[in-house]
This record gives sequence, C-alpha cells and structure tokens, in this order.
Amino acid sequence: MKRIGWIIGALACLAVAATASAQDKYPVKPVKIVVPYGPGGATDIVTRIVAEQMRQSLGQSFVVENKPGAFGIVAIQEMANARPDGYTLMVGNVSTNAITPVIVPERLKINYARDVAPVTNLIDIPAFLVVTNTNFAVKDVKELIAHAKKNPGKTRYGTVGAASYPHYDMAFFAKRAGDLNMVPIHNKQGASGIINDMLTGDVQVAFLNVASTAAQIRAGKLRPIAVVNPTRLPDYPDVPTMKEIGFPDVGTIAWNGMFAPAATPRPVLETLHRAAVAALNSDAGKAALTKQGFIISPSKSLDDARTWLANEIKSWQTITKAVKIETE
Repeated sequence: MKRIGWIIGALACLAVAATASAQDKYPVKPVKIVVPYGPGGATDIVTRIVAEQMRQSLGQSFVVENKPGAFGIVAIQEMANARPDGYTLMVGNVSTNAITPVIVPERLKINYARDVAPVTNLIDIPAFLVVTNTNFAVKDVKELIAHAKKNPGKTRYGTVGAASYPHYDMAFFAKRAGDLNMVPIHNKQGASGIINDMLTGDVQVAFLNVASTAAQIRAGKLRPIAVVNPTRLPDYPDVPTMKEIGFPDVGTIAWNGMFAPAATPRPVLETLHRAAVAALNSDAGKAALTKQGFIISPSKSLDDARTWLANEIKSWQTITKAVKIETE
C-alpha cells in the first residue's frame, strides 16, 4: 500500500511539473483572439496591430476571429467558456465588456465577474463633446446648458442607438446639468451618420471620438466644447476637459482591453500581460496605434487591470441607475 501511495504521489508531482512546464513554455501553438465586431472597426484594428506584435515577440500566431452580435455576448461567452489555458482570448471595448454586463446580465449564460479576467487595458480613444456650427451659436458647455434650459425639448443630440454609450453619456450629462430636456436622435450608421445629422442641423450636439470629427472641426463645421479624457489633448490645447468644467464623471473614454477566462493560470496571464504591453510600446505597434489617433494606455499589472475593470463596472452601475434607458 505504501508503494502504491508513493507511486500516486509521484504521478501527481509529475502532473504538476508537466503543467508548470507547459505554462513556462506558453505559447506552444496558435492563440485565438475573439473580437465582438466585424473587420475594419476600431476594436478589430487595435486587435490586429497588437496580435502581430505579440506574434513577433512570442513566436506563435495570434489569429483574430470576428464574432459580432448580441451586445458582444457571442464573443464574451466563447472566450469565457473556452479551456482556460491562454489559447482563447478576447479583445473587447467599453460597450461589450463594461456596459453589457451591467445592462443585460440576464442575457449572459456566465457569471461575468467570476468567469472573465482582464489581462490589460490596451488603448483609449479620445472623445469630444461637440456641437454643430450649422444654425447653432453655442460656443461652450455653459451656453449649451443655458440653451437647453431656455428651449426644452428642442435641443437634439446624436447617438448610435438606444442604450449605446453616447446615448447614456448625453442622458447622464442632461441629468447632471439640471435635468435638461434634450431629445435623442439615433443613427445606426455610427459616427459618420451622427456627423451628417449635425452638418445638416438636424442634430446640435453629441459625444464623438476625436478621429471621426477632426476633419469637420478643421473645416469649421463642428466645434469641440469639451474633451472627455482626463487631460487636454496636445492638438486641441484650448478645449477644456469635462472635469475642468465641473462634470468629471460624465462622458465615456472608449477603451479597448484584452480578456481571458478567469481560471487561466497566473503565469500564463502574466506572460500575456507582458507581451501585450510590449506590443503596445514597440516601435511598430506605437506608430500604427498613434496613427489611428489612439492613446496607448496599458494596465501596470494584472492587479491593476482588475482594479481598472472593477472601476469601469462600478461607474456604469452608477450611470445606469441615474438614467433609465430601454435596450433594443
């Protein structure tokens, strides 16, 4: 019996050693990264840039698979239900990985907090609160609030759909600015559709990312009146932050982050974190991302990533309690 016990113990040690060895060598085969959108969007672009640099540093292919649909739920569940070995990851954004778990938790067949681990934030997308110059004389946030109070129900703001974060952002701003009566205009064509509505004067104001509005701002057709990000942007030094004008918690920093199944071994997650940060800071990665107008914003560590995601979830719980919006 002692001999059998010794053999079982030895086998257990060998199994642990084999597992540790496999983790030390990670990755030994291609890694899949699931993206909750179709090709060509910001999240897809970021993923492919980072994946290529991780391929070069880790010596294995990082294959991007686009799995759009259902508020990002299709991609989240595929990743979370995969074997937790580091070979199935996800790159998502604030909509899929912070808002979805808050506003439609019943649609997820997983426990998001328990089953999903953030590896790192990747990038932030700078955004403006912007107004049209088409038949709209507002020049700053104070004037916008005064106009909305003076003209209840006549100030129209653009969103990319009901319960999208631009919709929540403006509804939350209206709430915080004194329960302003402003009307949402949804345009499923995305930022370009909202901008067209603003150029015609059908929409007066919106939260939009900097890259999508830059050309029209230069042309004098749109006017940025506040920047969502924590600090002023070098290219727009005269545009104050939302914090500076008294609304520090209003407006979404549209980030992209990398996620893995929560049971993935810590050494594998550490390897992924280091490789992702190195990818962001590589010469090629940095050049490609900044060219797109993204701000490189990696988490300092796995623990920092957990704190970051927890704060994002908490923030959206606060917003969705303050303003009630029906999802489509």
